[in-house]
Amino acid sequence: MAVSDEIIERLTQAFQPTELEVVNESHRHAGHAGDDGTGESHFKVRIRAAAFGPMGRLDRHRAVQKALGDLNTRIHALALDIG
Repeated sequence: MAVSDEIIERLTQAFQPTELEVVNESHRHAGHAGDDGTGESHFKVRIRAAAFGPMGRLDRHRAVQKALGDLNTRIHALALDIG
């Protein structure tokens, strides 16, 4: 399964988002540090969910990282837009 599909699956299960967009930006980082050659190392995520309402910014980021679990070891860069 593609990393982007795994991100979508895990975040959907954890937060039931009203909006979720996962963009693979790995091609923009080819040859740079962290590029492992898989084409699945750099992602941008935009997610909106009611579950984030009572959380502060840092807690939102921690919750997403926790939901991604072991994927964090396979992703070099993850830009988050959480609301």
